[in-house]
Amino acid sequence: MALKVTGGVRGDWAVVQVSGEMDLVTSPALRQEVHDAVADGRRSLVLDLSDVLFCDSSGVGVLIAARRLIRSCQGRLRLILPAQGAVDGSHVNRVLGALGVRRLFDVYPDVAAAVDDGAAPMSA
Repeated sequence: MALKVTGGVRGDWAVVQVSGEMDLVTSPALRQEVHDAVADGRRSLVLDLSDVLFCDSSGVGVLIAARRLIRSCQGRLRLILPAQGAVDGSHVNRVLGALGVRRLFDVYPDVAAAVDDGAAPMSA
């Protein structure tokens, strides 16, 4: 299954919705979307991964690179994973947890929470 990446804006936040599979073949599309958002002056970025069915190390690499890029711009990066998150959660959540990098990301259950500056991230 291909990766589908769509963008939008909610207030100060650029929201990138990702669905399908994040792997070696498809991850460059997400990487480009992140770079385009930063090039457009966006420093607050939400990656909605709630419809991602599969994520391999290439996809994780893109997420870590996105975090590094946003941090270098003094920006903010938030991920959206299903509300179950750390309980029995999404494939991406399990992969991030298994690799020990889940704690690097601020994770929210939905777009509304992610773009709310008063909302606290879900625990890892």
